[in-house]
Amino acid sequence: MKPRERLSAILNGRMPDDRLPMIEWAAWWDKTMDRWKQEGMPAGLSWVQSLQYFGLDELHSISAVPDVPPAPSHGAAVIDGEAGYEALRERLYAPAAIERLLKSAAQLKERHDAGELSIRVWLDGFFWYPRRLFGIEPHLYAFYDQPELMHRINRELLAFNLAAVEELFSVLKPDFIGMAEDMSYNYGPMLSRQLFTEFLLPYYRKLTGYCKSRQVPVLTDSDGDITVMVPWLLEAGIDGVYPLERQAGVDMALIRRDYPEFIMMGGYDKMVMSRGEAAMRAEFDRILPVMRSGRYIPSVDHQTPPGVSLDNYRIYIGLFREYCEKAVKNG
Repeated sequence: MKPRERLSAILNGRMPDDRLPMIEWAAWWDKTMDRWKQEGMPAGLSWVQSLQYFGLDELHSISAVPDVPPAPSHGAAVIDGEAGYEALRERLYAPAAIERLLKSAAQLKERHDAGELSIRVWLDGFFWYPRRLFGIEPHLYAFYDQPELMHRINRELLAFNLAAVEELFSVLKPDFIGMAEDMSYNYGPMLSRQLFTEFLLPYYRKLTGYCKSRQVPVLTDSDGDITVMVPWLLEAGIDGVYPLERQAGVDMALIRRDYPEFIMMGGYDKMVMSRGEAAMRAEFDRILPVMRSGRYIPSVDHQTPPGVSLDNYRIYIGLFREYCEKAVKNG
């Protein structure tokens, strides 16, 4: 099977004929690549050539996100209220962002249509985007202190996101939409279900409803433990989630038991990858039942860290292929 056929099968509840997709959904750390080049990986490889070097399937991310100016420091505010938001509106929703999305899609279209690669569309989500504007701490207060502005921001983000995907469909049909959120940490959600229902749910339903009408699944990208949030996401029309961080305590087997149709991507504990073959094999054995259950795309639960040597990563790749084949043959 071709790479896109494998991913499409998983997303639509079927098992591929030969093996599961082998995807590194997030690029490696730059420091990881620096280390590997010192250990014998050829220098000068592009990201695609690096995937080919390791024998991984290509999943390309193309995006259309509002042009938020840099914050003065990490997590700091970009706006301080309605007037600040109004002053940025023309920049935030400038047509150039959607034009870049269409250009990226056009460049990938031939190989995508041929099944050689898959495409994820990256969109800002309705928790992530207001946080980019308000800043991390002020954003959490804004649910209570500036609810009308919060609704306005998400209403206008929805219009922007819908315009982006509608125009994209004139070029190609992506394999899935990935919504940037990061609305959980290791103890669970950063907001209550009540706040999710009031401030995120209406906008998600309109976006996911449109995407479902075009048979394109929508997944949420959220670090931390999202287990409690799975029913919230399902209510919003979200089809799945990634990266399922093991260090945050995510139990994929439990999620699969309770939500058999839920799509998952990630989940392989990156912290074992520096410990050698036995530890990596044990981790594959842990996730193998989920690999066999369908609707699961195995992948490192976030970027491969620089503590992983090139030799250990090559061992990981060999095991990755072995278990992706085993999951199908013995599924």
